[in-house]
Amino acid sequence: MIQAIVYTSNTGSTGQYARLLGQETGLPVCSLTEAKKALNEGTQIIYLGWVMAGGIQGYADAARLYRIPMVCAVGMEPAGKEQELREKNGIPQDAAMYVLQGGYSPDRLRGIQKLMMRMITGSMAKKLAAKADRTPEEDDLLELMQHGGSRVSPEKLAAPIRWCRENLGGAGHE
Repeated sequence: MIQAIVYTSNTGSTGQYARLLGQETGLPVCSLTEAKKALNEGTQIIYLGWVMAGGIQGYADAARLYRIPMVCAVGMEPAGKEQELREKNGIPQDAAMYVLQGGYSPDRLRGIQKLMMRMITGSMAKKLAAKADRTPEEDDLLELMQHGGSRVSPEKLAAPIRWCRENLGGAGHE
């Protein structure tokens, strides 16, 4: 039985999604650091982590400690990279996997992460800006890379919430 929602967040988007999901399910929400102090090994959890260079941050640690039937990866890009992220992070095929668009907060990044993201977003933005036939999603991503911002919204949690309702038996943690 799922006991908690556990997350790792860098600039706040993943934490926002975790709290929204907690409100919908009634499950307690805590950071991975807090979970390591409060939850027993083997506890079943839902895990949310932010994406950097294809890695879902904190997932490997969480997977060593807990049973995880559902993972949400939060990054700048909208959904569509589920299988790629599943394979790169070793997420079992029987676990539900969702990608949620979070945001980009360059002012909240520090050190090597700030430098890496400046290089990555600069390169990606240049390629997108040069593309003549951008989709509305690509226009939005370009805007996000150039100016920062948040794309966190309860609507983007529709599929994970549906999964929870189907797999938690209504109230969630009873």
